[in-house]
Amino acid sequence: MSSTPLRLAVIVGSVRQGRFGPVVARWFTEQVAAHGGFEVDLIDLADAPLPLALPPVPPAVEPDLPRPAEMADLTGRLGAADAFVVLTPEYNRSFPASLKAAIDWHYTEWQAKPIGFVGYSGGTGGVLAIEQLKQVFGELHAHTVRNAVSFPRYYLLFDGDGNLKEPGEPGRAAATMLDELSWWAAALGAARRERPYPGLG
Repeated sequence: MSSTPLRLAVIVGSVRQGRFGPVVARWFTEQVAAHGGFEVDLIDLADAPLPLALPPVPPAVEPDLPRPAEMADLTGRLGAADAFVVLTPEYNRSFPASLKAAIDWHYTEWQAKPIGFVGYSGGTGGVLAIEQLKQVFGELHAHTVRNAVSFPRYYLLFDGDGNLKEPGEPGRAAATMLDELSWWAAALGAARRERPYPGLG
């Protein structure tokens, strides 16, 4: 078994002005540190150039397609990850366009890797967005774990300093999801090292 820590990319999916995502990201990265099973790479899509117009040949057909030079950092960080957690709001019963662009510009970076989710919204807590994302990532040969973290009416759950008023249950949910991600990341990483993943195309 490798002694190298598993690399977890935590993706902040919203780029909207005034977004709540960074508050959720701070809380979640604290949970990852307490868990101790991962090295965290926090990826904020607000800092990543993401053209909404995709190339004429999709990444699924041409995985090595040239991407805009300014996307190289994002692509490299996604490719280096052993697992992902996507932090997503829910806009109009779905997830934001910025997140879809980041997903669609890539393909092999997601393959045979586990993905967990933290959702937040004023209503369902991001559950509808998460369910749609599970379908999207399934098409990209990623493995989405069963358990997620959800914050319905998030503006009532955090105080003015960005701390959870009642951290117990969300903390336990995060620990459960991270345990799942750790197991799957180790198992799938070993499988990828043993032989290339066959599910291209």
